[in-house]
Amino acid sequence: MSGETLPGVEKASPSRIVLHVDMDCFYASCERLREPGLRGEPVVVGMGYESGETFGAVATASYEARAYGVESAQPISQALERLPRAAASGTADAPDADAVGHYRPVDLEFYRSIAASVKEILYECADVVREVSIDEAYLDVTDRTAWRRAPDGDRTLAEGYARHVKQRIAREVGVLASVGVAPNMSAAKIASDHDKPDGLVVVEPGGVRDFLAPLSVEAVHGVGPVTAERLAELGIETAGDLAAATPSVLRDAFGSRGVELHDRARGVDDREITPTGRPKSLSRESAFADATADPTEKRVAVSALASDVAARARGRDATYRTIGIKVVSPPYDVNTRERSLPGPVDDPELLEDVALDLLAEFEDESVRKLGVRVSNLSFASGEQSRLDGWDDGDETPDTGPAVDVADGRDDRAGGGQISLDEFDGGE
Repeated sequence: MSGETLPGVEKASPSRIVLHVDMDCFYASCERLREPGLRGEPVVVGMGYESGETFGAVATASYEARAYGVESAQPISQALERLPRAAASGTADAPDADAVGHYRPVDLEFYRSIAASVKEILYECADVVREVSIDEAYLDVTDRTAWRRAPDGDRTLAEGYARHVKQRIAREVGVLASVGVAPNMSAAKIASDHDKPDGLVVVEPGGVRDFLAPLSVEAVHGVGPVTAERLAELGIETAGDLAAATPSVLRDAFGSRGVELHDRARGVDDREITPTGRPKSLSRESAFADATADPTEKRVAVSALASDVAARARGRDATYRTIGIKVVSPPYDVNTRERSLPGPVDDPELLEDVALDLLAEFEDESVRKLGVRVSNLSFASGEQSRLDGWDDGDETPDTGPAVDVADGRDDRAGGGQISLDEFDGGE
């Protein structure tokens, strides 16, 4: 950015400036890029709604679809009950329906191509980028802007810079992002979720605790439904309650994690934004619409997965020393097997042979999902991770099949064989 001046650029301030960029209903937004006529319409992306498909789930639902009770990770059958599918002719599957939804199958490669365009902008706008998932990233822009106020006094320079990032994504890629601006990671993430969609929320230094105080305790980064229930038993229902709680009580109930949550509720989060590192493994999985015991069908699936994983490794200039498989049998029993090699290799045929050999142990078993994985990776180049589902830090994303990270994930999606989800999180 040498010699270039952008909105909000000023000498860096002492306090860190963190942006959390979260793409709004990303898969649905990508489908609207492909079909502009879907803008403003209820859009549901998922698996299992086509004729002959017996099992599936919603990957993401646009805000218009959510108004009818359609949610991410919801069984597709339930989604269709709440929002009947619009037929290709424009009529509905349910003729008497007051509203219909536009259902689209997951196209992960297309979504990754759009995410790559967003990523280019993020790397141009920040010195440090931590990619969390296909649709989410943290940016450290401390050296690009400042917390001081603009000459008009109505906003901080940091807000102007964040608006610039949002506008570039919308203008150059055509999808919407919500951005949270704060002096630390946890507050920035909460801020990005505070005014969706297309939101921009700024929490200035010194104002984090007041911003958090009235929010539900589940808004605190790291507090899920189970933890929220346990906190409620202690009389803690808001972030303000959590901030005011006695640390020793939280430690007794949750160990060191309780103290960490207490700090975050008070606006204390000293984690550094570190660039996303290389993956520890590369993998692919394939789910069957119905569990199968057919040896040929299973071998064909593993061969295809092995080829895919080998291509991914080669595309990243990676060699591997360990080859493994994952076999999920009904109802959801997970079995893994692996074999280590004498040294790192880049050998697609060997990868397939080893994977098929490991599969032989399960030749007579019924399976609902198969996976192939390579690990103990070595890299010939300095390529870093991409916005496609792996991360090696404490913001590790869930990686079920094709469900937006912003919306939660579920690995119940089926409807034929699909190879969308990373193997055990690709970690």
